[in-house]
Amino acid sequence: MTNPGNILTSVLISFFIFIQLNLKAEVHLIPLPQEIVIGEKMLQFNSISISENDEFGNEVSLLIDFLKEKEISFDTLGKVKLLLENGNVKNPFGFDGAYELTISDEIIIKAPTSKGIFYGIQTLKQLIDKKGNGFIVPECKIKDWPAFKVRGFMHDLGRNYQTPELLKEQIDVLAAYKYNVFHMHLTDNPGWRLESKIYPELQSEEATSRKPGKFYSQDELKDIIEYCHQRHITVIPEIDVPGHTEAFRKALGIKSMNSPQVQKIILELIDELCSLAPAEIMPYIHLGTDEVRERSEKVDKDFLIPLIQKISDNGRQYISWWHGIQTPGDSTSIKQLWAQYETLVGHPYIDSRSNYINHLDPLAGIGRLYFQQPCRAAHGDSLRLGGILCCWPDNRIDDERNVLSQNSVYPFMVAYSEAIWRGVKSTGDKYWAQLPPVNSPEFKAFQEFENRVVTHRDKYFNVKEFPLVKNAHIPWKIIGSFDRKGDLSKTFEVEKEIRKSYLVNGKNYIWNDTKLYGGTIHLKHFFGFPSPIQEKEGVVYALNYIYSEKEQEVGFWIGFHGWSRSGGRRGGPAPGQGQWHTTNPKIWVNDNEIQSPVWKQPGLAANTPEIPFVDEDYFYREPTKIKLKKGWNKFLLKVPHGGTSWKWMYTCVPVNVTGNDVREVKGLKYSTEIRK
Repeated sequence: MTNPGNILTSVLISFFIFIQLNLKAEVHLIPLPQEIVIGEKMLQFNSISISENDEFGNEVSLLIDFLKEKEISFDTLGKVKLLLENGNVKNPFGFDGAYELTISDEIIIKAPTSKGIFYGIQTLKQLIDKKGNGFIVPECKIKDWPAFKVRGFMHDLGRNYQTPELLKEQIDVLAAYKYNVFHMHLTDNPGWRLESKIYPELQSEEATSRKPGKFYSQDELKDIIEYCHQRHITVIPEIDVPGHTEAFRKALGIKSMNSPQVQKIILELIDELCSLAPAEIMPYIHLGTDEVRERSEKVDKDFLIPLIQKISDNGRQYISWWHGIQTPGDSTSIKQLWAQYETLVGHPYIDSRSNYINHLDPLAGIGRLYFQQPCRAAHGDSLRLGGILCCWPDNRIDDERNVLSQNSVYPFMVAYSEAIWRGVKSTGDKYWAQLPPVNSPEFKAFQEFENRVVTHRDKYFNVKEFPLVKNAHIPWKIIGSFDRKGDLSKTFEVEKEIRKSYLVNGKNYIWNDTKLYGGTIHLKHFFGFPSPIQEKEGVVYALNYIYSEKEQEVGFWIGFHGWSRSGGRRGGPAPGQGQWHTTNPKIWVNDNEIQSPVWKQPGLAANTPEIPFVDEDYFYREPTKIKLKKGWNKFLLKVPHGGTSWKWMYTCVPVNVTGNDVREVKGLKYSTEIRK
């Protein structure tokens, strides 16, 4: 028998009915492959034939499931074969997952491993489109490989439990976009979500402050691990100690994490966790260690030493957050970076800096994830392992699907997949909070990416939560910042008349020469990334004109603060009735003021983590209806900043929303030329 280590595996897919169509081939792949050549023809077929192969039965089975879902005919005894053949498929960075996909009169996927076969199938699935009674694929040649070893997504399940069914729905999306890690933050102050048969008190309703009785049985976790494994996704389970342990301490009657019995208990829990899956399937154990702030959570500096050794004894690698506890003598642990923390010399690391999606709104967040380099490098290596996109909605969430809608989970999954698979060419941080100049290659590349994302929205997410519309084409002029002299309601001449310049307190103000583009504009970014305004506070006005071919009523997403959905209502309190935000922003359309929504929860204090969000952000509340006249319509926004507000930003973009289906409003034109 041929040695599999010296050969490549290929999937050969043929057509029962094969026709060349003189159509221009178009592709909207995400993530975009490393190398792709598109032919001039589309190929039509009515059926695919597949032959079984034990070695790749899992991959073929998942492909068959897809064909059934799309109602594509197939025959398991047909001409499609899994062959072992020589080739030149490899990843220059050394990470598993490289493949070649060729579509001509047949479809061939070559790869050195089953992972590559699986990823090639994911690309093929995106290339298949329905046409009449048949299906079409473009003629093409693709060579592809991952730029990073770790490509992951994390959910905080300790604070907000999600059912296994909802997790599997998201795991399917992760698999389709070539992610290979699902990080489950299983424990936190509100609940210990992993069943322990040794310490069943951990699941007691008395110890769980949110959704008592909701946790993952050991069988459920094993099922999730296996479900991921079939899709070449590794589960990283996290039990967070010694911080974030209110439920743990309450359940076991422990006053201090430094108590002698704590180490013994956690050692047993680590053994119990490792018993649920073999090391080759679940090779990592995450112990958190961050945000040890309460006196009851403080531990001795050597607290983690036996825990790390126990993880090693079970054949696993230890992961912890950085910045978190650093244990004396530990020089090999994997550090997961968060906030703005830099790497720890000599340690391999996973990058989760500045990509917590609970801080982002979808319109501006897509640009951030497109331009921000994972690991601040074009590709990974032995230390730069990759990145994990994190969802930390600290506030209570009652309807589990609100995790998806209120944190734009699916748009961000799709967007981040390209950065973490393909890699990002460095532009520094200058485009992390604002789009590039309009005629630059970077801007054109982002518009092309944005077009691919909304194409995926329409093809794959039309019944799922995907709050995103194209908006990079929307221009704005801004003027300011005007000194408000401590008065958030202070008015300026801009509100009365649009002129080219204004003289205020001896200073001349003019509209900016460089237009800003986007549906959401961060005037000064909350993380300090480069942005248009340098002042710490003040009043900025934003202007554009929208042309409508007819008189019509149009829905608009409008907002003046993006709630971070973590740490309470950061930047709160919430606005009162009659306010868009506590800073008293305003919007006028054709000189008529547009009133704020009737808030369902006005005036909530910042520290209200047990009250769920319902309508605070623009992208999960009903759009504001605005009547547009035929011709040009003037949009003027007043955007003050100061007081308790955290984010200096605004959103104004037309949308069509029907349930979860979000689409662009067609037929509108935009300008910033001042018009009378």
